[in-house]
Amino acid sequence: MTKPSLPELLHAAVTAVGGTERPGQVAMAEAVEEAIDGGSHLLVQAGTGTGKSLGYLVPALAHGERVVVATATLALQRQLVERDLPRTVDALHPLLRRRPEFAMLKGRSNYLCLHRLHEGVPQDEEDGLFDQFEAAAPTSKLGQDLLRMRDWADETETGDRDDLTPGVSDRAWAQVSVSSRECLGASKCAYGAECFAESARERAKLAEVVVTNHALLAIDAIEGAPVLPQHEVLIVDEAHELVSRVTGVATGELTPGQVNRAVRRAAKLVNEKAADQLQTAAEGFERLMELALPGRLEEIPEDLGYALMALRDACRTVISAIGTTRDKSVQDEDAVRKQALASVESVHDVAERITNGSEWDVVWYERHEPRGGSAYRPSGASLRVAPMSVSGLLREKLFTERSVVLTSATLKLGGDFNGVGASLGLAPEGTEGDDVPQWKGVDVGSPFDYRKQGILYVAKHLARPARDGDRGDMLDELTELIQAAGGRTLGLFSSMRAAQLAAEELRSRIPEYPILLQGEETLGELIKNFAADPRTCLFGTLSLWQGVDVPGPSCQLVVMDKIPFPRPDDPLMSARQKAVEEAGGNGFMAVAATHAALLMAQGAGRLVRASGDRGVVAVLDQRLATARYGSYLKASLPDFWFTTDRNQVRKSLAAIDAKARQAEGAEQVEGAEQAAGD
Repeated sequence: MTKPSLPELLHAAVTAVGGTERPGQVAMAEAVEEAIDGGSHLLVQAGTGTGKSLGYLVPALAHGERVVVATATLALQRQLVERDLPRTVDALHPLLRRRPEFAMLKGRSNYLCLHRLHEGVPQDEEDGLFDQFEAAAPTSKLGQDLLRMRDWADETETGDRDDLTPGVSDRAWAQVSVSSRECLGASKCAYGAECFAESARERAKLAEVVVTNHALLAIDAIEGAPVLPQHEVLIVDEAHELVSRVTGVATGELTPGQVNRAVRRAAKLVNEKAADQLQTAAEGFERLMELALPGRLEEIPEDLGYALMALRDACRTVISAIGTTRDKSVQDEDAVRKQALASVESVHDVAERITNGSEWDVVWYERHEPRGGSAYRPSGASLRVAPMSVSGLLREKLFTERSVVLTSATLKLGGDFNGVGASLGLAPEGTEGDDVPQWKGVDVGSPFDYRKQGILYVAKHLARPARDGDRGDMLDELTELIQAAGGRTLGLFSSMRAAQLAAEELRSRIPEYPILLQGEETLGELIKNFAADPRTCLFGTLSLWQGVDVPGPSCQLVVMDKIPFPRPDDPLMSARQKAVEEAGGNGFMAVAATHAALLMAQGAGRLVRASGDRGVVAVLDQRLATARYGSYLKASLPDFWFTTDRNQVRKSLAAIDAKARQAEGAEQVEGAEQAAGD
């Protein structure tokens, strides 16, 4: 039997998912096939609506080698595992004469730990384990969540937190999960044979396609001990997020609370001398952290350096002592010991990394206030250390011994792929050399006609925005735009403070248009409510620039308050910019402008999500039209029709609003007639 062609396979897969074959999808599949067959690397920009998941899954499955697909968001992971892969595998089975297995793999803390569930949680203040089910009041939210998870444990096949609906708080989940450092190991754990995390790993070892996240991909690259199965092809979807996710995994943090927790956990497992040494070092570190240190620490102050060395040495002593001291009075001693060891090792590793003072690391002091929600962090200070760049790490760990495909709707910044390529450790496209990974950039376009579907408007008449300055003229402009659009506005702000001020002001100015504000409800609820009522506006910051998918009339105006350059006092970004300048490059363009271009491209991508969408992207920052770097930023955005004419934009928004209202009215009439007929 002859081998089926790629067009045959793609046609079968697209038909199976009920989609429509698009030229961009075909071009992408061909480029992916060529890269995999040639063992080379590919950066492929595929606009919204291209159908890029099939564009890479079909050639990858056809090739027959093990593939790892890494994504940034849970939504895409679920789409791949629950919809795209099952349908694609079924569709290709008659043609390939095989049925490739697939599996999802996440970090250990994403899975329910049966040992924690049944034996309890090691506590800082007690020798033994803490029965969280007895301690939490059954009427409290925590108690209810814990009881629900105990019942769920008997039903679930995966133990995956994301399969638990409705979800639970981070605090509740922490009672029934462990990190990789805290895990006893399958061979030492009484529940090892039933372990959900181990089962997921076993399924991944047998699967031809493993779906994971950027964070686990980063851990696999950074920590040396492989957590992903050996694979010949790596596909990174949502690749514009990869550098920031890898940086996050490679960032260490040290707080007084974290250090004191390590002291408490280790205190009764080691001899008195080792415990006292760690306690003294922790107190010295905490005193210094109460002082007002500068942001970035280009050189570690002498007293802080001594405190960190004392902490490092005390941790080292405790780590050795934990291995030799036994106490049979401690209930489930192995679990208590493992948790204590994990805490102390974490403190030791960060303290040692900072005291070693690598020129490739950036160290800074940060003071933060408490904030609510699932990302709650108590107030206080922290010392953080992050790599100046992850490009070398990515070049070494990703682009060797396998073919890598990176795809996103936003990889081509300023007209080419070299900016994103450089952040990934790749030399400019076409560079020759024995140790230079060879790659190609391909833009397969979009099925949308951006020039007919959208307008890019720059409010050139507004005053140049000053940092944290009063922008009354911007609020006036925003008010008029929302009124012209009849609501239907996604407001993307460069800071949470700016979003809050705008929401507060516009709620009083135009109360007829409800303003939703990020942080006042969960992101999922906000987006659901925004999509449900076209008169509603949604204001927020970073996660909204990338996380909103609302096709149709509810989102016909996307507003950016100003170009989202990193803050000048951002320690990591400013350090990276300075390093580029010292090497003779243009630090502003390489770091700040690239950062802004990526965010603006993502933000502008919120407007047109379907073929029938129409609207305006309004940038309330004159610099996009007047500054020298404006052309670079504009070249990074979809090819919308461009204008600075405020009157024309208001007329266009009013016309789009009128058409949307007409369509909504027709739908209501049709619904009423249908109801009457029923």
